[in-house]
Amino acid sequence: MTLPAASRIAAQDLLDFIDASPSPWHAVQTCEARLQAAGFRCLDEAERWQLAPGDCCYVVRGGSSIIAFMVGQKSAADLGLRLIGAHTDSPGLRIKPRPAEDAQGMARLGVEIYGGPILATFADRDLSLAGRVTVRTADGFATRLMRFTEPMLRLPNLAIHMNREVNENGLKFNKQTELPLLLGVSQDGATADERFRQPIAEALGVEAGDLLTWELNAYDTQKGSFWGVDREFIADSQLDNLASCHAALSALLATENPDATCLCAFFDHEEVGSESAAGAGGSFVADVIQRLAASAGLDAEDQRRMLAQSFFISADMAHAWHPNFPAAYEPCHRVLVNAGPVIKSNANQRYSTNAETAARFMAICEKAGVPCQQYAHRTDLGCGSTIGPIVAARLGIASVDIGSPMWAMHSIRESAGVLDHHYMTAALTAAFAD
Repeated sequence: MTLPAASRIAAQDLLDFIDASPSPWHAVQTCEARLQAAGFRCLDEAERWQLAPGDCCYVVRGGSSIIAFMVGQKSAADLGLRLIGAHTDSPGLRIKPRPAEDAQGMARLGVEIYGGPILATFADRDLSLAGRVTVRTADGFATRLMRFTEPMLRLPNLAIHMNREVNENGLKFNKQTELPLLLGVSQDGATADERFRQPIAEALGVEAGDLLTWELNAYDTQKGSFWGVDREFIADSQLDNLASCHAALSALLATENPDATCLCAFFDHEEVGSESAAGAGGSFVADVIQRLAASAGLDAEDQRRMLAQSFFISADMAHAWHPNFPAAYEPCHRVLVNAGPVIKSNANQRYSTNAETAARFMAICEKAGVPCQQYAHRTDLGCGSTIGPIVAARLGIASVDIGSPMWAMHSIRESAGVLDHHYMTAALTAAFAD
């Protein structure tokens, strides 16, 4: 299989993006760096905004959600908005507020399960810590991002000699007693809490007693890679859903002087229901849109006109057909890796797609010169959901759910296609010009 050089370059840039973003807070920081390099201006929600056609800006909420936009050259009341949404969070293990405990000479860290990860995939991986920490300062406290690049933690498997039926019954962990991560050997005179705090304090250049609170997750330190006989696939953590964030951001940065106002909205907390101030169920995107409308001088009537002509693309990942498990898929809806973006439909509104919005995205793909596919879940299996129905309901705008096909969704090591990421970026670029 011969792949265009541009597709490989885009896939490598995606892997670099993910590897720089081991937590939602780092993902936003990575987005900020790329936006700033492109000349985007950072806005503060607590200050007044003054916007004009052609302005390129972004705003962050909660440190883990970000909305970037380009103000269109023409009135939003006449053309509506072009929105693409994705999410910055991924399922995994989060460190508890007081995690450290001594266990018969070993220091280990208690964890909470965030979202719906495939827990077995966290075993025997080179794990480390990433996230944000609040530290005491002379003025109160400050928040610092932090990551350890070298492996610090591990979840070792129990030997098969003590778990003889693991290959028949599957690898299972008791969520309370068997998931704590091993940190190190207990030392004389040092508690497990001190063993946990000291490297963090040293990394941040503060005293251990000045560490106040943290939001940290365990992440896989192995970098993303290409694989397959022709290196036509990629593997990395957090493809769900940093691949969609990267494609949407790349599309926005490739857009120049659009007629319609274009927005990328990347939310935290999708994996746990989106109901937070920084989540898609909160007011973030509606607040930004209202301020855009106010800056343009749109009255209530024109704001309604704007929303009626807007289009929202909810970009999340899709389930690729797995040849080893054909019975898991709906016949006639077996989407293939490296065969193009997937339109996701569900009659019970787990996805926001309807016939008209699906047709509109098909036209966008045709315009971009990329193939597209359609997916529906097996009727006898519960279907996951996305931010699509949430945002569409809150804003009252037309919406479609789409995504790139992938394998092993919610594993710590997911896989997808090199061509698909390039296809998705091209389709989203065309959507901003639609």
